[in-house]
Amino acid sequence: MLKLVTGTKGKGKTKYLLDACNEDGRNSDGLVIYLEKNNDHMYQLDRKIRHVNVTEYPVTSVDGLIGFICGLVAGNSDIQAIYFDSFLTIAKVTDDNLEATLDEIIESSEKLGVDFILSLSMDSATLPEKYKANILMAL
Repeated sequence: MLKLVTGTKGKGKTKYLLDACNEDGRNSDGLVIYLEKNNDHMYQLDRKIRHVNVTEYPVTSVDGLIGFICGLVAGNSDIQAIYFDSFLTIAKVTDDNLEATLDEIIESSEKLGVDFILSLSMDSATLPEKYKANILMAL
């Protein structure tokens, strides 16, 4: 399942994502992972949550990110949810490939049986209509 947290920069997406991730991690029987572009929020996560700084790995495209995710799941089939802070930056998403990227993420989520919760730095009004049902929180 794909869930989206949308809003322009500075609206509180990361705080919301951290709170949701911590809650999920405390109540989950499986593993919860938090992906971000640095280590800024590592110490704000519950100790049960696996923090990953994606920039420490050679992820340079959407395909690379999908491969990275598949590797995480292959290494631990107990993963229940993966949270992505700054998804557009991590995945190198542009306006031109946003829809194709979200479609690929949805397909990967279904194939892997893992929930993906993405933080998107964009106003929910600019999100393509077919993804609006996936909005968890619009800030």
